[in-house]
Amino acid sequence: MRPLHERRCAPWPADRPALIPTDTQALLAQIDGWALTDDGTAIERELRFDDFHRVMAFVNALAWIAHREDHHPDLVVGYGRCTVRFQTHSAGGLTDNDFICAAKVDRLTAD
Repeated sequence: MRPLHERRCAPWPADRPALIPTDTQALLAQIDGWALTDDGTAIERELRFDDFHRVMAFVNALAWIAHREDHHPDLVVGYGRCTVRFQTHSAGGLTDNDFICAAKVDRLTAD
């Protein structure tokens, strides 16, 4: 199977449930620095930057990915940091799309 960052998001059928915990754990192992939220319905990562300008550059790059994939995260932006949270609201939890986008975010921040 192709790496997550090489895959594209696909519409999640309304009648298809969110991923089960074993699938979630397998996908979580493929992305760095992400954690399940306490309720297990989202993944989240806080990223640190040297200054606000770099945070905003990251947010703009992330916006391009979200637009291209048609899968949009929740963001909390502050000076020197940005928390990114993915979840598929229509599924009531996590789907492949959340992990695909998280892997693409990882590529943005790779050294």
